Amino acid sequence: MAEAVKILERLRRDFGLKIETETAPVGGTAYDIHKQPLPELTLKLAKTADAVLLGAVGGEKWDTLPRELRPEKALLGLRSSSSCSPPAPAILYPQLASASTLKPESSPGSIC
Repeated sequence: MAEAVKILERLRRDFGLKIETETAPVGGTAYDIHKQPLPELTLKLAKTADAVLLGAVGGEKWDTLPRELRPEKALLGLRSSSSCSPPAPAILYPQLASASTLKPESSPGSIC
């Protein structure tokens, strides 16, 4: 994530990219701070954002937590609260349909 943020900062500084960024804890880091993988404030910020840049959320440190508190639950919470449909949006190009595990009948043909 640090490197991706550096690129965004460089684009903003050198090329005038009009972008605002905010950060919020999610996953294991959020658990360490708030004792839950997806704090309400993080969810609210994600819902109001135009885009979300998300890095790794878990690690061995949190593997022994109860299932409902594991970092991966944050991903499920973000996806289920997103206005995008399906939960993991993708584009299935007709030229690649026969080589893909995606099913053409379940592809909306766009990404949100």
